[in-house]
Amino acid sequence: MPEHDFKLYVDSQFISPYAMSVFVTLIEKGVPFEIQTVNLEAKENQQADYSNLSLTCRVPTLTHGDFQLSESSAISEYLEELLSPGQYAQVYPSDIHGRARARQIQAWLRSDFMSLRKERSTEVIFFKPTNKSLSESAQALADKLFAAVDSLLEDNALNLFGEWCIADADLALMLNRLVLNGDEVPEKLIAYTQHQWKRASVQLWVNQKRSL
Repeated sequence: MPEHDFKLYVDSQFISPYAMSVFVTLIEKGVPFEIQTVNLEAKENQQADYSNLSLTCRVPTLTHGDFQLSESSAISEYLEELLSPGQYAQVYPSDIHGRARARQIQAWLRSDFMSLRKERSTEVIFFKPTNKSLSESAQALADKLFAAVDSLLEDNALNLFGEWCIADADLALMLNRLVLNGDEVPEKLIAYTQHQWKRASVQLWVNQKRSL
């Protein structure tokens, strides 16, 4: 299997937070890869060619030679093991507790915050904000998120675990659903989010060409 034979399937609008996560991982690893876009509105992900390629019929999906893998955190963990730290930059903390905590945060962001994600979709980040107020349930989730992040960022740290990790990028995107929409967010978390958003790998995703 060629070491650098990677192809990443992402949404054609470049607004999927999960596609962004894997894109950032690959950029941070410093390996070449090809991008293939999938038009989700046209349901290209449900067509035979893609459904035969992606077990979950979702983006992102990574192909590495004749191996295919979907689900963003699984892909990033695969790349971390395949492209070992030492030769390649690492995207997870080096200590076991930090790695476990980073994976916990990734899983939490993907499984929770449904009403918040619905009312503050990534379109408010990459296209235009909304003037609709958060519902009571979404605001409660935002407050839960704020409290958790505040407890993780000791002494106004700008990374979760000292050194940057992929969970920082995932968390910053979740927070930017609120920050870039002009919602009320604690200053400490705004500073963290703005710092993460300036990272070169993240900006490469942010600056992709999009059309609504």
